[in-house]
Amino acid sequence: MVRILISGYYGFNNIGDESILRAVVDNLRDKLRDIEITVLSHNPDFTSKKYGVRSVRRKSVKAIREIFRCDLLISGGGSLLQDVTSKRSILYYLGIMWAALFFRKKVFIYSQGIGPILSKLNRRLTAATLRRTHGIVVRDEASKELLMEIGINKDKIIVTADPVLRIKKADLSAGREILQKEGFRSEPGKMTVGFAIREKKTDSSFVDEICISIRRLIDEYNAQVVLIPFHFSEDMAVIEEISSRLNGDVCCIRHKYLTDEMLSIIGNMDILVGVRLHALIHAAIMEVPMIAVSYDPKINSFMHSIDMKAMCSVYDFRNDFFIEEFEKTVSRADCIRAKVRKRIEILIKKLDQNEELIRKLIQQD
Repeated sequence: MVRILISGYYGFNNIGDESILRAVVDNLRDKLRDIEITVLSHNPDFTSKKYGVRSVRRKSVKAIREIFRCDLLISGGGSLLQDVTSKRSILYYLGIMWAALFFRKKVFIYSQGIGPILSKLNRRLTAATLRRTHGIVVRDEASKELLMEIGINKDKIIVTADPVLRIKKADLSAGREILQKEGFRSEPGKMTVGFAIREKKTDSSFVDEICISIRRLIDEYNAQVVLIPFHFSEDMAVIEEISSRLNGDVCCIRHKYLTDEMLSIIGNMDILVGVRLHALIHAAIMEVPMIAVSYDPKINSFMHSIDMKAMCSVYDFRNDFFIEEFEKTVSRADCIRAKVRKRIEILIKKLDQNEELIRKLIQQD
């Protein structure tokens, strides 16, 4: 029995990270035999029940015991090694790796998105830690370039894709039922546009422009709009603000849903406007044409991987530019679906390298 411990941003009700964990657990079980999986989580009971794994609180004495007990530590996926959204979280994830290395455990970086890392100290610590790991797989070329920049040998780094891309398409019926429960009533002949917005400041110019854009979609294009939270605790404030400004003329998803349910919700959209990376990935899986608005290089990297570009960043979003992009996306919808489908097939094949490398690691003495 090989004991695998997984470290990441799990148990925080972030659909993106929970989708990553679902993909990692499913593929480890599918491709490896005789393994026991334990996950470090903010909510161990939830994680254990949802994924059928052992789980302990991520910041506890039990977490140290699990590091000592495991044979292999998997760090990832997601954007764990960055210091933009938090100055301290990168130290936590590096600390978990250092503890595993101290106990002479094998450490594997699983399809992570690395960076941005702004602090010189954090760059040095990241380089010192990752040089000692037993395998480094990143999800995009930008992550590889950053690691090379801070001193990691390029031959040690393998580029694949985001693990969530391996999740299978969901049936649309579950999403239709959820939308009805949330108050959405689909009207024949009307286009449905989903918005997955990330914005902490509800009074920002970005929110102003988003509200104007949505109002124009409703008034000028007879569209129906659904606001979808991907990080529930962070996204609901801006969703409620937008709904209030638009006098309730939009549907708001106000409850938490699991990965397959969220995939099905996204699949019922005609267009998805995403500021959340995994909202865009969900749209790609469900073959829904998307418009990306970037707040972080990881969105640009993902769009590049599927041979597309983000429309703009949250800092230069303008409603007139958006409407122009919306019209282009609608007119090229079939072309976008075909292109994305082809690119996703290529990226999924690359992802198998994670388990191949892990298999080699656990077979070593």
